Amino acid sequence: MKTIGMLGGMSWESTESYYREINEGIKQHLGGLHSAKICLYSVNFNEIEKLQHAGDWDAAAAVLTDAARKIEAGGADFLIICTNTMHRVAPEIEQAISIPLLHIADATAYKLK
Repeated sequence: MKTIGMLGGMSWESTESYYREINEGIKQHLGGLHSAKICLYSVNFNEIEKLQHAGDWDAAAAVLTDAARKIEAGGADFLIICTNTMHRVAPEIEQAISIPLLHIADATAYKLK
């Protein structure tokens, strides 16, 4: 089983939803006491929200890029961003890491087919 890298905290409620849905899917698919292998980094949403409000997307990207690098160093095989809005800085994050970033728009398009 691959290790999922979760970049969360924007908000913690959103992150909790991703965590729960992923693990419910694993349990349904594999049964028993199986759960997902996850490396989770939760940023301080207050910091991110202030950067969003100020329109400082470069600084927000820097915070998330730093977190993504930590997730990668923690052994994640790929990364997901546990919020819609911050996919705005996905290109910057992708350039900073060597593991794949699974973009929410790609997952949405796949489900719509």
